[in-house]
Amino acid sequence: MYAIIATGGKQYKVSEGEILRVEKLSKEAGEKVSFDQVLFVGGDNAKVGSPTVDGASVEATVVKEGKAKKIIVYKYKRKSGYHKKNGHRQQFTEIKIDKINA
Repeated sequence: MYAIIATGGKQYKVSEGEILRVEKLSKEAGEKVSFDQVLFVGGDNAKVGSPTVDGASVEATVVKEGKAKKIIVYKYKRKSGYHKKNGHRQQFTEIKIDKINA
């Protein structure tokens, strides 16, 4: 069984036991998280939501929080001597999917 959930402005295809990184949630490691925005539940009897599936939820446990690798943002305009270098590290929360409630 798998489900498609929406969190942090993105959609993720998840299945039980899977570990994935989502946009930062303000939770500590070991806390339980429930996602109510379930767009689709697949398996033997699939359910499609419009926009979400009624009564469906996905339960997960927070594994850790962290920052992704640094990306370099470099801006440059020719002939004017304009150079600007900036770095960014996106924050994430790593979760483990425990149960999909259809």
